[in-house]
Amino acid sequence: MNPKAEGFPGTDRVGEEDAGDARSLKISDDVVAVIAGVAATEVEGVAGMSGGIVGDITEILGRKNLSKGVKVEVGERDVSIDLFMVVKYGARIPEVARQVQERVKEAVENMTGLNVVEVNIHVQGITFSQEGKGGD
Repeated sequence: MNPKAEGFPGTDRVGEEDAGDARSLKISDDVVAVIAGVAATEVEGVAGMSGGIVGDITEILGRKNLSKGVKVEVGERDVSIDLFMVVKYGARIPEVARQVQERVKEAVENMTGLNVVEVNIHVQGITFSQEGKGGD
């Protein structure tokens, strides 16, 4: 078996292509953003992501935007992630941010094989109640 193909997908050779091997893997920025957004919203204390006007229009149109509030920069093998989020009132913001950073880094690295070099948290607001919103 070709050692470069072992462990594919999720290999540490993401984005590389050998001259004698026609196989390559390119993971879309949107895919990385969705993984990061879902991982972030699973952390207790995160009320949601802040997507600005584009994200708000998407929700008004009835579409769930799983990459809302996430900006990614994907290189050959590395990725930088910025998360714009809203936290629940009473949550310890530094602790929530640390947990989000850890969970996002782990999820993106495990699912894509990319090296997460930074996860920057931008707290855009606080929500006081989730009652009447029909879920998370």
